[in-house]
Amino acid sequence: MTRLWGVRPRWRTEVLGDFFCPGCGGDRNYRRQRGRRWLRLFGTPLLPLGPELGSVQCTNCHGRYGVESLEQLTSGRLTALLRDAQYTIALAMLAAGGTGTAAARAEACELIRSAGFEEYGEAQVLAALAALIGLDPVEPLALGGPGDGLLGELRATLKPLAPHLAQQGRERLVLSGARVALADGRYVPQERAALATVGGCLNLSPEAVERLLAAAARTTR
Repeated sequence: MTRLWGVRPRWRTEVLGDFFCPGCGGDRNYRRQRGRRWLRLFGTPLLPLGPELGSVQCTNCHGRYGVESLEQLTSGRLTALLRDAQYTIALAMLAAGGTGTAAARAEACELIRSAGFEEYGEAQVLAALAALIGLDPVEPLALGGPGDGLLGELRATLKPLAPHLAQQGRERLVLSGARVALADGRYVPQERAALATVGGCLNLSPEAVERLLAAAARTTR
């Protein structure tokens, strides 16, 4: 039998998009909706009750979640940010250490290819570096002056990523840069400064960064 009286929400869809569904555990489509509860007679809404509420509904499992669920990166977006982070760190370390040694260039190219840029060889990497900072440095370049554009790229790429990575993932990115720096010998001051910038953008303390750099140096001896 149909209930005489009842209270049920009434929703209207405002936005469609993609999100990481907590219920499905993967990227799904969503409806962002607003609505409020209504007092109903034989299913017909008669009287609104309470304030308007926001909701996100997964179109796959039909689960409803708070709008804060949209703050979680989709798997695709997280993958893209990680790829861009490795690419930018590799360029920053090449600029900081200089491009004069084949070992550093090879390590930077390997880091970039492992991020998903399989077509990138040495020529493409050096061209990207030249386009970004206006020159192709053989000598170490501090991240200031001509390196300011690269410093901005590091911040723009790493800061949005940092809240979505566990500490182990953030540390792994610093270590990837350290491998490029150490490919041709000990750290130079510009490389240490660049790695400190990477760590700061990833919300790692200076002490944590120094610990990572020391550990990387020990393992490459």
